[in-house]
Amino acid sequence: MNKLLSALAAVCVFSAPAWAAKQTVTLAVPGMTCGVCPITVHKALTAVPGVEKVSVDEAKKDAVVTFDDAKTTVKALIKATTDAGYPSTAAQ
Repeated sequence: MNKLLSALAAVCVFSAPAWAAKQTVTLAVPGMTCGVCPITVHKALTAVPGVEKVSVDEAKKDAVVTFDDAKTTVKALIKATTDAGYPSTAAQ
């Protein structure tokens, strides 16, 4: 019985990354008005654990973020930009 439980525990531990999925979200960041704004937004988003890639476009006033949904959420990304002074919303 102990061997079975140990084997089951090992399977769960090593298969956990299979539950994680990369997600990509576009955040509308309307408050970006200057050349420094995208740098600040980029820095705030890359500081969030689980974020893998960030592309910020000042002209479009958006940020495209690829992240591991097992480590973070869209809500956490929005909080990061808001805390940096740039409120954002998930674009439709």
